[in-house]
Amino acid sequence: MENTNKLLVSSSPHVRSNRTVQKEMLDVIIALVPAGIASFYYFGYRSLVLILASVLACVLSETIFNKATKRKNTIHDLSAVVTGILLAYNVPFTLPVWKIVVGGVFAIVVVKMAFGGIGQNIVNPALAARAFLLASWSSDMSNYVPPSRVGTLAVVNDVSAISAATPLSDPNAYSTMDLFLGNIPGSLGEVSKLALLIGVAYLLIRKVISIKMPLIYIATVLLLSGIFTGFDNVLRDLLSGGLILGAFFMLTDYTTSPVTPKGQTVFAILAGLITFVIRVYGGYPEGVSYSILLANLVVPIIEKYTMPKVYGVDYSKQKGAANGQ
Repeated sequence: MENTNKLLVSSSPHVRSNRTVQKEMLDVIIALVPAGIASFYYFGYRSLVLILASVLACVLSETIFNKATKRKNTIHDLSAVVTGILLAYNVPFTLPVWKIVVGGVFAIVVVKMAFGGIGQNIVNPALAARAFLLASWSSDMSNYVPPSRVGTLAVVNDVSAISAATPLSDPNAYSTMDLFLGNIPGSLGEVSKLALLIGVAYLLIRKVISIKMPLIYIATVLLLSGIFTGFDNVLRDLLSGGLILGAFFMLTDYTTSPVTPKGQTVFAILAGLITFVIRVYGGYPEGVSYSILLANLVVPIIEKYTMPKVYGVDYSKQKGAANGQ
């Protein structure tokens, strides 16, 4: 009788997990919900309009691109939805809807799909789109309105007439509690640190992200700020701008951050250093977006020099072969 109990040999990897890209992205979306609720509370229905427009622009862009290039549609992995939400969270609620649509198309088509899709983009799509919008329409991207003035018609008709200083440009204009709860002018998703931390707690419980890189990044920014500008304002530095949003939701992006433990440390310190330099010595009050983008660009170099050595490999022979010996 033929033995039916055959040994099956398959290629690596052999580790099995029930986690998928779709499940990871869904967890991120759930974690971002509290910040969206806070933006609606402080900025009204227009915040939801911008979020919805951004998500639709990203999803439709990916669908159309895949169809045009005869690729399998990948919107089911929900990564385009996450990009749309994060992009919306990085703009003021007064931004014209059509401009955030342009940003969504840029994020997906130029930054993500042109490089091959999810897992192959070299920088964070949402942050790249924000930088693109800021370079294209700096006045619209820099007009922040206090929540107390949201109900006025002038918000849409003449934003510049009632725009206010952000906590980074005027640190003493807002109380610590306002900074923590979100009763301040700013981008949609960055204002309420309480809402963001609720989402962060969810991601940590679900083990979607590790706390290592965010903590190193934040500690680098606060330590340098304390040394060079004084430790009296460290708490305000933490609660101002997009430091928490960037640290936990964009610095930790799987695709654009290192996979090696040492590389993650170097990456987080580098991003923190650039953030500090831009915030303190640059002409722009916030440096989170640009610092993460610049750090993204050097990830291949970081991983090259932090990749652990493989035992049993003679690296001297490899070096000699590379030099033609």
